[in-house]
Amino acid sequence: MVAKRSAGLLLFRGRGTGADVLIGHMGGPFWQGRDAAAWSVPKGEYTPQEEPMAAARREFEEELGLAPPEGTWLPLGDARQRGGKIVTVWALEGDLDTALFAPGTFTMEWPRGSGRVQEFPEIDRAEWFGVEEAREKLVTGQRVFLERLAELLAADVK
Repeated sequence: MVAKRSAGLLLFRGRGTGADVLIGHMGGPFWQGRDAAAWSVPKGEYTPQEEPMAAARREFEEELGLAPPEGTWLPLGDARQRGGKIVTVWALEGDLDTALFAPGTFTMEWPRGSGRVQEFPEIDRAEWFGVEEAREKLVTGQRVFLERLAELLAADVK
C-alpha cells in the first residue's frame, strides 16, 4: 500500500528565538476542548498528479481562507506521521492577520452511527505562537518541522 501524502506551509515571522509561527487548531468534534497536541501546520492530502508545493498552497488557502504571502519557500523536508502518512512542509516568512481567518469546512457523520451529517471547520482557529509554545501545541509528528525551522533561522542569523 502506498502511503498517503500531505503538503503544508508553515508561516513564520521574526528571527532567532523571537520567531513566531502560524498554526491552526484542528476543527471537528475530536479536537474540541483539547489544546496540547491538537494544532497543525496548515496542510492537506494530495494525489500523485499534483505537485506538493501546489498542494501546500491550495491547502493553506482552503484551511485559512487566505492566500499565503509572497516570498521564498524554504523546504523543511518530509516526516512520516504515526499513522504512516508522509507530510512535506515548507516554511515561508510573512505575516497574516488572523482576524481575517475564514476556514474551509468538511462534512462527517456526527455523532457516529447517528445518520446525521454535520459540517465542521477544517481549522477552527489560527494563531501566532512562539516556537517553544507551538511545540507543545502541535501534534507530535509535526514538531520536527519546528526544529528544522529553528535550525534554518539560527543558520541565517550567523
